[in-house]
Amino acid sequence: MTGLVIRLAPHERVLLNGAVIENGDRRTSLSIKTPNAHVLRLRDAIHPEQANTPVKRTCYLAQLILAGDSQADDMITPLIRAIDQLAQVFTDPDSRKLLNNASETAQKGEFYQTLKSLRALLPREERLFTARLS
Repeated sequence: MTGLVIRLAPHERVLLNGAVIENGDRRTSLSIKTPNAHVLRLRDAIHPEQANTPVKRTCYLAQLILAGDSQADDMITPLIRAIDQLAQVFTDPDSRKLLNNASETAQKGEFYQTLKSLRALLPREERLFTARLS
C-alpha cells in the first residue's frame, strides 16, 4: 500500500495507533505512510450498544482491531466469518463487490479499508430493515 490519506474537518479527531489526534481550525489531510497503522475516525466509531445489526456488528469487529482493543490475529477469523454471513444476505453486485473488498483487505491486514467497505453497506442494511417493517 502506498499510504492512506485521511482528510480531516476542523477539530475532527482520529485515533492513530492508540493516540487521539485532533485537527486544528482548518481542513487538513494526513498521509499515513506506515503500513498496517491502526486508524479510526472517532466520528465513525460505533459504540458497543450501537452494534445492534449484522452490518454494525461486523463493522464493530473491524473497529476493535483499529482501536487496538483486540489483536488482529484473534479477530480475523470472526471478522471473515461475519463478512461471509453478510454475503448470504447482500447478493446484489454492488454489495458483493464491497464485501469481496472487505474480505480481501481484512486478509491483507488493511482494516481501515475493510471498515470503509463495510460502512458502505450500512444504508443498504437500513433500507432492508425499513422495507421489512413496512
